[in-house]
Amino acid sequence: MEYYPEVVQVIPTEDYKVYIYFDDGSIKLFDASSLLEKGEFQRLKDKKFFMERCTVLNGTLAWDVSGNYDETTCLDLDPIVLYETCPEVQEPTWLFEKIENEFRQKINKEGAI
Repeated sequence: MEYYPEVVQVIPTEDYKVYIYFDDGSIKLFDASSLLEKGEFQRLKDKKFFMERCTVLNGTLAWDVSGNYDETTCLDLDPIVLYETCPEVQEPTWLFEKIENEFRQKINKEGAI
């Protein structure tokens, strides 16, 4: 039986990279900067759009164009190509620590949630 990779989680970063978690436990790193000048993908130049709309749709890395998680209108990439061409990396624990620190700073500044 041939393995068909499925994306289960994605984590975008502000430098237009995305950590992609596959169903076999592997983590790959995709550099989306190469897409920023191509057709429909030009909308990813908007960093807020890139970060907020990055998700998993159709079992792969996608950007939710409509904001409704509509699988027919998203910008998605072939999971096989991502799996075969993106380098495998370790889990980005540094990113989790950064997010946690920013959250703690926000709580300290604004008070308890």
